[in-house]
Amino acid sequence: MESSARPTPEQVKAAPKVLLHDHLDGGLRPATIVELAAEIGHPLPASDPDGLAEWFATSADSGSLELYLETFVHTLAVMQTGDAITRVARECVEDLAADGVVYAEVRYAPELHLGQGLSLEGVVAAVQRGFDEGAAEAAAAGRPIVVRQLLTAMRQAARAREIAALAVAWRDRGVGGFDLAGPEKGFPPTRFIDAFDYLAGENMRFTIHAGEGFGLPSIWEAVHPCGADRLGHGVRIVDDITTGDDGVPRLGRLAAYVRDRRIPLELCPASNVQTGAAPSIAEHPIGLLKDLGFRVTINTDNRLMSRTSMTAEMIGVVEAFGWGLADLEKLTVNAMKSAFIPYDQRVELIHAIKDGYAGVG
Repeated sequence: MESSARPTPEQVKAAPKVLLHDHLDGGLRPATIVELAAEIGHPLPASDPDGLAEWFATSADSGSLELYLETFVHTLAVMQTGDAITRVARECVEDLAADGVVYAEVRYAPELHLGQGLSLEGVVAAVQRGFDEGAAEAAAAGRPIVVRQLLTAMRQAARAREIAALAVAWRDRGVGGFDLAGPEKGFPPTRFIDAFDYLAGENMRFTIHAGEGFGLPSIWEAVHPCGADRLGHGVRIVDDITTGDDGVPRLGRLAAYVRDRRIPLELCPASNVQTGAAPSIAEHPIGLLKDLGFRVTINTDNRLMSRTSMTAEMIGVVEAFGWGLADLEKLTVNAMKSAFIPYDQRVELIHAIKDGYAGVG
């Protein structure tokens, strides 16, 4: 639904952005992968940055979440030392700030970076060093950005309780919350109910990947027994929305609950098309969900695999749905309202975002 004139790409680029769903190991610069791989002798499917970027995007265009996840073999291979992880984290913040992101929560699984002897604590510390360095450089360049870590546990492993405790231990040192990721099918979130009970007892915020590679049962479990504050993707909630002969959408009980409780959806349009969760950006449920009043946010997921950025994601939905700056501002404020930082800090950033959009307009 169009609410104002379409913004130009330059206006979208200049607009302040909030990113809640971005994977550190899915956003490396291709040139960095080439350099780090050469240092450790890791073979790559392409030896130059442009060719490697093309390989990642093509391989991720599989229509399968499981195949999409296989591309991470190469990014994880070069993120096994403290220096390499710090570099990747620093460059991540630099790239986000250059794209106009003013607040970001970047997630990764510490358990996947232990191959060269790092401890879980060492991994988190290395990421935080990079985030601090990147934020300082961005501020010096006049592009201030606030970045928080989300610590991810993998569904196919058995370390969720341990990673949850790690997140709580680092909550005042840069970690904003906890996440559960990995293949949804066959690995329901209720397998880790002890971790979620622990987090709730510690008043720690968490999000769960749900409704991306699997349907409504995954979302129901994330919301109800597990108590997720947000849904990572959640795009399949559209399976609980029907349209009658009169053309009026009707929400099922779960969809109504998610909307009424204002549970944020961390939607990632470009990635959802790659993994088969949506046939195209124009057919992505984000348009319907926004019109129906869900708390919709727009995100990048994996910037390398999807060859995307927040600017590219926003331009995509502007072109698909005819949205204006007011729509983009609404999604940005939705995301900031849903961030895992204290209320007063959210309010301060929301005011800055509104001022930023007024300036762009």
